[in-house]
Amino acid sequence: MLDLKDKNTLVVGLARSGVAAANFLLDHGASVRVTDLRSCEQLKEYMSRLEGRVNYTLGKHRQSDFLEADLIVLSPGVPTDIDPLQAARQGGVQVIGEIEFASHFLAGKVVGVTGANGKTTTTALIGEMHGRAGHNVEVAGNIGRPLVDAVRCNSHQPEMRYIIELSSFQLESIDTFRCDIALVLNLTPDHQDRYPDFQAYVEAKRRILLNQRPADVAVFNYDDPVTNEMQEYARGKVCFFSRREDLAQGVFIRDGSVVIRWDEKETELLPISEIRLRGDHNLENVLAAICAGFFSDVPLEVMAETTRKFSGIEHRLEWVSNCGGVDYYNDSKATNVASAEKAIISFNRPIILIMGGLDKAGDFAQLSRMVEEKVRCLILIGEAAGRIATCLEGLTLTVEAESMEQAVSIADENAVDGDVVILSPGCASFDMFEDFEHRGDCFKRYVSLLGEQESKG
Repeated sequence: MLDLKDKNTLVVGLARSGVAAANFLLDHGASVRVTDLRSCEQLKEYMSRLEGRVNYTLGKHRQSDFLEADLIVLSPGVPTDIDPLQAARQGGVQVIGEIEFASHFLAGKVVGVTGANGKTTTTALIGEMHGRAGHNVEVAGNIGRPLVDAVRCNSHQPEMRYIIELSSFQLESIDTFRCDIALVLNLTPDHQDRYPDFQAYVEAKRRILLNQRPADVAVFNYDDPVTNEMQEYARGKVCFFSRREDLAQGVFIRDGSVVIRWDEKETELLPISEIRLRGDHNLENVLAAICAGFFSDVPLEVMAETTRKFSGIEHRLEWVSNCGGVDYYNDSKATNVASAEKAIISFNRPIILIMGGLDKAGDFAQLSRMVEEKVRCLILIGEAAGRIATCLEGLTLTVEAESMEQAVSIADENAVDGDVVILSPGCASFDMFEDFEHRGDCFKRYVSLLGEQESKG
């Protein structure tokens, strides 16, 4: 366990993880300074949560802050190779990511979930299974609650189960952090603005297997060639899930039912017709969650019942409202092209699609066939609007909007009875919004105003 008392510590990045790390450090007697490239005005909400107990360097990074620290804690969005960090490492300063930092104080079992898409849904469903089974459980990580905050509230409780959504950014900076159960759901190009190539992104994701032991479990998507090949790096037991294949061991679909087969014992868990989540991608998420539940001693009947009742999470293909015969869905969590593609595939009705945001160098052209076949109107917002328009030029009616309010208004003008309007940006949110939750909340607010206007007639 790290000794923090009277240490000079620097937290780099003041969002939710930064606030949580700073509070944890303060609780353990450390002196804390926070540095962030954003201004005081941009960060005032987060600063208010620290109640003036820390020092700040905002709007820039000062190399002296890094060199004078005994310990530096990185928030997930901060690149690990910025110059001040390089200088600090060369000067012998310990640099540690928020996940790694939290793990030094964690007592309990860890289920880690990563992948390009489906992480949040799968993490939430596994958490629901554990909760319904009566386990002491915390759901944390990239899903919203920083792990260090969850650990702060539950340290010294060895019976805890931590279900952690892990992004590639978070995995980049782990060292000793270990997952008792590690899930890799799928891998498609993402964050190409951060990584030099797809292989570098894959290698960051593969770090979830780091430090696993022979008794631990690695769960992979058999149908995804990249995750399938990752089995050679597993250090413990390997469990596959598959939507397409009848597996010798693992969790799969046969004759319309979810089947668990392990150590020559086979169980039909439930018919897929009883699963409420939409789309084949969500079926894969369910299979992955069942793998995790199976190896976490969640009773079979609890897994089945939880799966039947689970209707999804906020901001992930979340049904918002029906206005004038048009269904509105909030898929703000779709922050890459592949996740937007999954949203489009999920519907067999004409689509009004709202896309755009902060460009992550995704290949929007891969949506061409689906946009031409299924999208009746494409509404573009944010920094990436121009590039998306170029990639998908001439395939459907395309309109650029200056705000989310205008985008919803344009959707309302173009939608007819039976259509579906989806906010599925395929981009990050930080050009116009605080985060994807803020973006989704704005969308829902403007949709609710449409409903109010309709009721007034």
